[in-house]
Amino acid sequence: MTQILLTAEDLEQFKDELINEVKTLVKEAIKPPASIWIKSAEVRELLKISNSTLCKMRANGSIPCTKVGSIFFYDRNAITSLLRANNPFDAKG
Repeated sequence: MTQILLTAEDLEQFKDELINEVKTLVKEAIKPPASIWIKSAEVRELLKISNSTLCKMRANGSIPCTKVGSIFFYDRNAITSLLRANNPFDAKG
């Protein structure tokens, strides 16, 4: 059986490393989520579509949106779902 001797300095170093790792994990856990609401420009960029195509999709209901004042907002999760549903490389389809 091998014996390993730990010094107070070793334990102090281990404590510091452990505290730093826990701090990193906590920061990641409480990081605010990305906004779920995105504007038209970001939707057009994600879907690689023109403004007129986005207007048509909005009008026929294929992309749900909310209008506040003169600005349209889209649910990022709905856009992501639309991308997944229309992915030609999706193995499920």
